[in-house]
Amino acid sequence: MASRRRNADPPAPETPEPAAAADLPLEPPATAEPLEVRDAASLNTGHRERLRQRFVAGGADAVADYELVELLLFSAIPRRDVKPLAKQLLAEFGGLGELLAADPAQLERRGGLGLAAVAALKVVQAAAQRMLRAEVMNRPVLNSWDRLLNYLSVCLKHQPAEQFRLLFLDRRNTLIADEVQQRGTVDHAPVYPREVVRRALELHASAVIMVHNHPSGDPAPSKADIDMTRQVARALAGVNVVLHDHLVMARGGHNSFKAMGLL
Repeated sequence: MASRRRNADPPAPETPEPAAAADLPLEPPATAEPLEVRDAASLNTGHRERLRQRFVAGGADAVADYELVELLLFSAIPRRDVKPLAKQLLAEFGGLGELLAADPAQLERRGGLGLAAVAALKVVQAAAQRMLRAEVMNRPVLNSWDRLLNYLSVCLKHQPAEQFRLLFLDRRNTLIADEVQQRGTVDHAPVYPREVVRRALELHASAVIMVHNHPSGDPAPSKADIDMTRQVARALAGVNVVLHDHLVMARGGHNSFKAMGLL
């Protein structure tokens, strides 16, 4: 009896061997940047280094205002050309002094700046004020009058809203306290004589100098300024404290009530 032949099973397909690691396609790193971005960053870095070197070698006179703003923004905005932004900020706020004195909220809203950039600008103003304040605090005012005016000018000249400050003096006319009493609007800061008297008594002050600014740029005192000054002078006189002067600070200069014969 002839044997029945079985059909042979088809050969199993060969399983390909895994490709060697060296044969696998290489993918670019996740952090790789396009060539044009890297080139722009390199150019920006070169500009920053050159500007820093010029500033360190030549000081403030070697750079323009917008370049000073650039230097301030470098650390806050590390990977962007900030020259256009620096020029835009100066144009928007009207100058370097106005920019540095601007309210943080205005820098964010009108300037489009983030927290780091706002802090970088405001720290310059704070440092300048503290440096000048150290030259007048705990010193006789009459012996350092020009320094006092310089300090008050830096503090108030470019403020966008009225600010009312009180300077308290002891019996030797030494400045013992400098305090912001009120902040107001572009043309008014409320002043309450009883609050001036209360604070003078708390500090055992013998004299007071009132100071406020005019954001309009005109240091001429208004009728309201004159009336308010006389009210405060009378209130202080009632507790044997002298109103030594009232200064009005503005971009156009300053005025002294005593020098004008108004006290």
